Amino acid sequence: MSGNLVLLLMFGSLTLFMLSGLPIAFVLGGLSLLFTVTLWEPSAVIVLVLQIFDTMKSEALLAIPLFILMACVLQRSGVIEDLYRAMALWFGGLRGGLAIGTVIICVVMAAMTGVVGAAVTAMGILALPEMLRRGYQPQLALGTICAAGTLGILIPPSVLTIVYAVTAQVSIGQMLIAGIVPGLILAVLYIAYIVVVGWLRPEWVPLEAGAQRAPLRDKLLALKALVFPSMLIVLILGSIFFGVATPTESAAVGVAGAMVPALLKGRLRLPMLREAGVDALKATSMILWITIGAKAYVAIFTGLGGADTLLEFIKGLEVNRWVVLAAMMLLLIFLGTVLDELGIILLTVPVFLPIVRLLGFDEIWFGVLYAITIQMGYISPPFGYTLFYIKGTLPKHLDMGHVYRGILPFFGLQFVGLLVCAAFPDLITWLPRLMAAR
Repeated sequence: MSGNLVLLLMFGSLTLFMLSGLPIAFVLGGLSLLFTVTLWEPSAVIVLVLQIFDTMKSEALLAIPLFILMACVLQRSGVIEDLYRAMALWFGGLRGGLAIGTVIICVVMAAMTGVVGAAVTAMGILALPEMLRRGYQPQLALGTICAAGTLGILIPPSVLTIVYAVTAQVSIGQMLIAGIVPGLILAVLYIAYIVVVGWLRPEWVPLEAGAQRAPLRDKLLALKALVFPSMLIVLILGSIFFGVATPTESAAVGVAGAMVPALLKGRLRLPMLREAGVDALKATSMILWITIGAKAYVAIFTGLGGADTLLEFIKGLEVNRWVVLAAMMLLLIFLGTVLDELGIILLTVPVFLPIVRLLGFDEIWFGVLYAITIQMGYISPPFGYTLFYIKGTLPKHLDMGHVYRGILPFFGLQFVGLLVCAAFPDLITWLPRLMAAR
């Protein structure tokens, strides 16, 4: 069978079944088996078995359940509530200060957990009611929480970054470190937007009548809430950067460290650990089943000649390599509006990476661009995950229409961040190069 027909059948059927709403893991696994038997030969089913075994014995993937467990424990330890109170004291007296504080908290949470759902849900519960009570425009408040909550995709320890690194077969440590500067760039863009809105539309971020700045003594005392998060961030990222520990080992240390504040606050109890373990097990199972299905699907696609056909097509195009890169980025942004982000990574990275190498682009730099497009997908209707996370915390007088309108300016800011990182690759690659030099 020709490679063109393989491309048409495999991607056409995948698109059809994905749009039907079936779980992506079952779609990938079922189509892999079907195409192996019908387009290849029944004995080639051994390829699927080998892909499953390869996933099960991957030590690199072990970091994923550990980081998720760390996030689940931290979510129940009281650290996030303390952080929010500290940021409210420091920024609550400024115009737009609560929104700015929310962005900063999300940066800290991203560096502690790397799990988007924890940040969005926590800020939806803690920050959203307070911003609404002070008269913030609902769309601005919702957009801030949804966009800032996705910083965990870029800022390490990011689970999705680990999935990308394993799939692309690049250094997990360098890939994690590469996300720091782009994540901070996006955070600065969000804060700048909030400041500009406060200047141009002060009625969107009003100051509470009679609001007074907190005494400096109270602010300084509140900073103790940053002590443990800072120690955990340095422990995890520092051990990875200086080569003291692998990402998997640092994740294990992070789990142990996450239990310290829970113990100090008297929350480290068996029911809490059981709930955190169950949540981590559910999330990990979903990720690994999708990983198995996607690896099998890509193996069959490559074995049938689809990847070679696509590469030959790209080689035959007489266009600038940046045009090809832009086309890939636009395709990823589109896929983010209809597909699960793990499915996007596991399906497209094995197809796109040979093209990236062919065009002479840096794979880690491309991975960060990939992560930013995943962020854009996270806040894109109709299937952006943060939209569903925030929906569970909405008060009765707000609906999803407010959420959709709120995320549009931040979607534009993420696109600006994507252009900046694409135009200045050194912003991304200098930290990984420094890490490799050590």
